[in-house]
Amino acid sequence: MKITFIDAGVLVTTARGVGEISEKALNVLTDSEREFASSVFIKLEVLPKAIYNRQTEEADFYEIFFSAVTYWPRDLEQIIQDAHNTACQYGLAAMDALHIAAALSVGSSEFVTTEKPTKPMFRVTGIKVISIF
Repeated sequence: MKITFIDAGVLVTTARGVGEISEKALNVLTDSEREFASSVFIKLEVLPKAIYNRQTEEADFYEIFFSAVTYWPRDLEQIIQDAHNTACQYGLAAMDALHIAAALSVGSSEFVTTEKPTKPMFRVTGIKVISIF
């Protein structure tokens, strides 16, 4: 089993079910060869907006995903420090750095995203960054 950290865009794409990319996202989320990792940062990106906008089915989808997550980072202070270092080293945006640091902290071997391969996160070593775009 490989530990896979799922970026927020993959969850949003799957929940909204639009087009071919949502099928690719769903294939990742239903792959029995993966165990999933996430963080409070991902929850903060996807859940509040769905709840606020009363998108009940979308919020329920996120809750189901989060209940199936096996790996959750615990030391948020360390993740923030690591994110700062990663952002400085590779030129990442703040949220991307937090997500990558969280993924690395739980031993994820891959980080699945909807970002294009030209983004700075693809320069990070120590984790395979995969775009479903």
